[in-house]
Amino acid sequence: MPLQNRVTPTGEIIATPHRGMFTGNRGIIHDPGTKTLTRRWASQAWLTCVCEFRGRRREVMGGRSWTELFFLDEATALAAGHRPCFYCRRDDANRFRAAWEQGNGVSRVLARDIDAVLHRERLDGGKKRLYALAVPLGELPDGAMLQEGTESYLIVQGRPLKWSPAGYRAAPNTIWGPMLLTPPSTLRALAAGYSPVLHPSAVELMA
Repeated sequence: MPLQNRVTPTGEIIATPHRGMFTGNRGIIHDPGTKTLTRRWASQAWLTCVCEFRGRRREVMGGRSWTELFFLDEATALAAGHRPCFYCRRDDANRFRAAWEQGNGVSRVLARDIDAVLHRERLDGGKKRLYALAVPLGELPDGAMLQEGTESYLIVQGRPLKWSPAGYRAAPNTIWGPMLLTPPSTLRALAAGYSPVLHPSAVELMA
């Protein structure tokens, strides 16, 4: 039976056999004895990490260390409120910080500064914070994610693609009344030029 460790674009953590392209964490949020979650987050640093780094291997939820979470792709992680890790993804994290600074009109920010802003933006009490869409779909940057009803959508080249744990699927070109999932400061980083890694299914659908 799969563990409850896969993150959706809404930030929820579900059980599914599909692992995805990235791992990451929100601190220690599991019981190592039962390998079940005990909370949704334990740190304001919500990270997105590579699945392979310097040959290191870990037993998932095997000890009192950070809880391994998994994401379909980087756009999913960003929508959920995560950011690139400065340890295992330093180059990507520096590019993200530079775009985040440019998009948000700030400079010399530290990782903890970004984390503090994202923490305010991603949560509304204990639930995911949603935002009204202020621009047409065609003006959203690639990698932005939206929610309509119970469905999540990735925007690529102005077109919506429906998210699923296994990958993206074709969707109507127009969706009605969507809400923005990607935190506003991250959306501005995307608009400033940060390009998240997308699942191959998105690339295939846009080919």
